[in-house]
Amino acid sequence: MLDHLPFNLQKDAPGVYEASIELLKNTSRIIVSAVGGGIVLWLLLEGSVHSDRVADIFPVGLFLGGLCFLVIYLLEKQMILSQVIWQVGIFIGITLLLYVYQLPDLVYLYSLLPLMAVIMLGWKMALIVAAGGYGLLFLIVQLGVITTLTENYLPGILLGMSLAGFIGWAGMRSMLTQVGWSFSAYQQAAIKVREAQEQRLELVQTQEDLLQANRELARLSDRLRLMTSAAEEARKVKEEFVANVSHELRTPLNMIIGFSEVILRSPRAYGTKLPETLLADIAAIQRNSQHLVGLVNDVLALSQADTGHLILMREWCILQDIVRDAVEAVRVFFESKKLYLVMDLPDEPISLFCDRLRIREVILNLLSNAGRFTDAGGVHLKVWIRDASACVSVADTGPGIAPEDQERLFEPFQQLDSSIKKKNSGTGLGLTISKRFIEMHDGKMWLESTPQQGTTFFFSLPIQPQIEIREPITKPLRWISPYQQVDSWRTRRSMAPVPDLIPRLVILEDEDRLRQLFVRSLKGFEFVSTRFPAEALAELGKSPAAALVVNIQNTQAMTEKYGLLGELPFNAPLVTCWLPGKEEAARKLGVVDYLIKPVTREYLVAAMDKMGDTVKTILIVDDQAEAIQLMSRMLSAEGRSYKILRAMNGIEALEIMRTRKPDVVLLDLIMPDMDGYHVLQEKERDPSLSKIAVIVVSSLDPGGGAIVANSLTVSRSNGISAQELTGCIQAVSQILSPFSRQVNFSADSEDSPKPDPEQIEKVPA
Repeated sequence: MLDHLPFNLQKDAPGVYEASIELLKNTSRIIVSAVGGGIVLWLLLEGSVHSDRVADIFPVGLFLGGLCFLVIYLLEKQMILSQVIWQVGIFIGITLLLYVYQLPDLVYLYSLLPLMAVIMLGWKMALIVAAGGYGLLFLIVQLGVITTLTENYLPGILLGMSLAGFIGWAGMRSMLTQVGWSFSAYQQAAIKVREAQEQRLELVQTQEDLLQANRELARLSDRLRLMTSAAEEARKVKEEFVANVSHELRTPLNMIIGFSEVILRSPRAYGTKLPETLLADIAAIQRNSQHLVGLVNDVLALSQADTGHLILMREWCILQDIVRDAVEAVRVFFESKKLYLVMDLPDEPISLFCDRLRIREVILNLLSNAGRFTDAGGVHLKVWIRDASACVSVADTGPGIAPEDQERLFEPFQQLDSSIKKKNSGTGLGLTISKRFIEMHDGKMWLESTPQQGTTFFFSLPIQPQIEIREPITKPLRWISPYQQVDSWRTRRSMAPVPDLIPRLVILEDEDRLRQLFVRSLKGFEFVSTRFPAEALAELGKSPAAALVVNIQNTQAMTEKYGLLGELPFNAPLVTCWLPGKEEAARKLGVVDYLIKPVTREYLVAAMDKMGDTVKTILIVDDQAEAIQLMSRMLSAEGRSYKILRAMNGIEALEIMRTRKPDVVLLDLIMPDMDGYHVLQEKERDPSLSKIAVIVVSSLDPGGGAIVANSLTVSRSNGISAQELTGCIQAVSQILSPFSRQVNFSADSEDSPKPDPEQIEKVPA
């Protein structure tokens, strides 16, 4: 009907095509109704005026009325057929009217044929209708069927048909233009809809990715907060311990050094002359005690800097004076090693607001290190100003420092190789403390070194002190990362979905039994199933987990199968439990495999593939005929030439096994008269049947009973504290022991009942 369009409307736009067809049907219905109604009305008027012609008019009216009803009825079912019938019927009806009335002017009604044809069927069919109608009319004129109709009417009829066809074509063209516009709009809308769907899909996926990333970030942040809190607490305890021990060490050291000095300086105060060997030993004691005091002072200074207890006594100082004072303190040491010590100081004084004593300690430490590690040459100290900062460098001609050692040189208790340790003693805290002092002054310290060419240490201090200016807060404070460019303040809250912190469990097992149980029973958890220890450790390292749960019978079996897992990432606890699966059930029953109904074709074929190519005869034992038929169909669908034997109960199955000797038995466990368990027992008693392989196909789930495990072990690599231990005992006892719900194992209560050690099973860690 619409084949003359410049596109395949039915294929490209089925919706527009259906709408266009419906439009043509409505147009046809209106035209048929209007033409038919007009002709019938005209016949009624004609019959009332010319009553003598009623007998001739009635058949024509009946014919045209029936034609209209038939065409309208066929429009919904066969549109093309209805139009053909309409064209032929109208032609016959007009011809009958000409014959009855013998009025030649009625011949112009034939012009309606191409008009309706071009609208309904297109211009090609309109040409065919016009040509056919004109040919039939010419034949009627030649035969003289209608005496009043002559050849003089033929040119007028031809002109009328052409004019009517053109009018119909023009109207149809306008309608087709509307269809084309509709199709174009449809295509654009379809493209927009597809783009919107793709964008929506991408948005949903992005939201899921963002939610997952936020969930992982929230989980990591939560674990980081806990670990940071624990680390901070441990650091504070360590620093307080170091500070307390350092202070406690100073008292006995003061006594040792004091008495040693008194004995060395005033030996006669003790009444008798002390032996020279004793004085030499006491001098060694004093030297080592002073060295120990230096170590204690270094440790205490580092501890105070870390804890923030060290207070800088700032004052305005001249940097050149501090440098000269430090150089004079070490000049004798350099002269003793025959090393040069050169200063390069600017003429203009550099004024700094700093702690004079701490800056002097830094310069002394750099010069002492340079002198200790330099055997030939010397040290060059330089001071200059750059970018509103005072810079100091200490360059030596020593052995230099390798690049891999430079990264750890500022860390506490770090020195170079052992050979240098033996030649130059120290704690390895000097550079660490010096760097802390410089950073407390808002400065920086770094080094440059090339092996065998010497080392240069630098530090810079701001000339002008940084003064914090507090302004009235006019907008909400927000932490801004110094490593991220921020062009403007956010004017709205984040639209990202707030993630729920879902606990995560990593499961290590051969089958999928434990994960299925957890999915059914535990809500609000995320489960990750793994098969190998390396995979489980990788999942634990990827994201923190609440625990690693291993499905194994006991700790000894886990050691034999998986080995020692070692320390788990993020200090995750290790939980071992035993949930038997199909393999354990098959082992206990003494069968080859255990299949749980409903059994898919893939599982059944896989079980048969394990038996090898020697299987020719299969006995299917089940009390349901439909189940036997289903398994037979599954086996035969693979194109394998198995010989299938059938049994409806255990007694019949044993009889067939003794007489036919099948290669494999597919056995159901729950059957009347004799179930599958008794069949297996009788099979084991009969030596002639013991070698027949059995595959259990049952609806009984081996891990779905009331009792699924008989042991539970919890361990953690860094140990369990007393509080955690009592909390675990309380939680487990409240779940497993009904009478212990009123028992409260509290570490803080002396009246709390204590478990009897003899009644507790000792499980090796």
